[in-house]
Amino acid sequence: MDNQKVIIGQMSTVYGVKGWVKVHSYTDPKENIFQYSPWYIHKQNQWQAVDIDDVKINGKYLIAHIKGCNDREIARQYSGCAIATLKEQLPVLNAGDYYWSDLLGLSIVTKEGLHLGKVQKLLETGANDVLVVRGAKESIDDRERLIPYLPDQVVCRVNLEEKTIIVDWDAEF
Repeated sequence: MDNQKVIIGQMSTVYGVKGWVKVHSYTDPKENIFQYSPWYIHKQNQWQAVDIDDVKINGKYLIAHIKGCNDREIARQYSGCAIATLKEQLPVLNAGDYYWSDLLGLSIVTKEGLHLGKVQKLLETGANDVLVVRGAKESIDDRERLIPYLPDQVVCRVNLEEKTIIVDWDAEF
């Protein structure tokens, strides 16, 4: 993905017959996805800007209307499309806080210097986020590991410049 874009959600399916789509938001709170404009939609292997001209919260669902899309079948073309915004539109974080997109691809290294792999994705579990780490060329093995993202407990240091996360983690887990 373009380094200037950050995925903030996904269009799931159509809603109604007038071109509305259900939106699954990755923002917190979920309604914050509506603050970003334009949305960049990943469709047919390319990013395209779309303007949202109306939004609603319908019970537990977020729904949006894409400008110029007034038909259910046209809206269906957007089902499953990732939604991104420009990274520069995101709020500046406090020191020590990171967007998930900043952590993807970083190398995981134990305090002892063992390379465990690279962050492939993150999972939200409720109690804490989890780094999904897969072995890479420089890793000690090719295992997949699930490492809790617990700053000052498991995660000792994140260094975006060196593209590493130092962890206090037993390589056998």
